[in-house]
Amino acid sequence: MTRSGWKVVILAALCAVPALALADASAKGGSATLIPAADLKWMDAPGMTGVKMAVVDGDPSKGPAHMFIKFAGGFSVPQHFHNANHYVVVVSGTMVFVVGGKEYKLPAGSYFSFTGKKAHTTACEAGPDCVLFADARAKWDVVPVKAKQ
Repeated sequence: MTRSGWKVVILAALCAVPALALADASAKGGSATLIPAADLKWMDAPGMTGVKMAVVDGDPSKGPAHMFIKFAGGFSVPQHFHNANHYVVVVSGTMVFVVGGKEYKLPAGSYFSFTGKKAHTTACEAGPDCVLFADARAKWDVVPVKAKQ
């Protein structure tokens, strides 16, 4: 068999493995959670004016959780960190972060994560609200970084 022929066989085998795993998982039952956007239950984030949360899995005040977070356009938070490692997708709006002295603008469709208590500032550009979807791996908190005196 030619080298390109082997590549096709290997590629086909690799594509089949996830399909088989998916079929096996669905055969065992599993579960599904389906929440239309109109059914999200938005609430004020504790202690953060201008921030709302819609928790879809878990309890962020106690441990790991999946949640939508909404910042009002123009909202900003001074330098802080989170004890929970978290992985986030920007759903709408443009988020602005300063990390290590460098500014990053992340429009809808962007991804970011903060782990290991990485300090940063957070802002939502003026204009439309910013909506994020977050996967927090531990209790959610916002810990201010005290300015050096």
